[in-house]
Amino acid sequence: MKRIKDFKLKGANLEFTYCHRKPERSFFWKGKQFPLCARCTGINLGYVVLPLFIFGVIKIPLLWTILLIIPTYIDGAIQAYFNIESTNSRRFITGLMSGIGTMSLISIIGIYIGNLILTIIN
Repeated sequence: MKRIKDFKLKGANLEFTYCHRKPERSFFWKGKQFPLCARCTGINLGYVVLPLFIFGVIKIPLLWTILLIIPTYIDGAIQAYFNIESTNSRRFITGLMSGIGTMSLISIIGIYIGNLILTIIN
């Protein structure tokens, strides 16, 4: 299969330059490659939960937040330094965990900064 170079959206080109988009590490739907690899697909889907953190529907402690992010780095390091190939399912799941953990971390930092600002102005 050919490697996707860009994602067309109503005549405009949207580049995903941060993703390598290797066909062997990407999902396909009806013969067409996703514009992101499996890991980046999981990470970006994980980002969707940010409103749940912002509105307080979900709260994850800082330790668990960090533990959600670490498996993605471990999986990537194992692939890079030990030449052990991961599966697309593992890439997607660790990416999803990382995306959720990252949004949790962003909300924790945002709440902390917001509380600091309120302390300063009061």
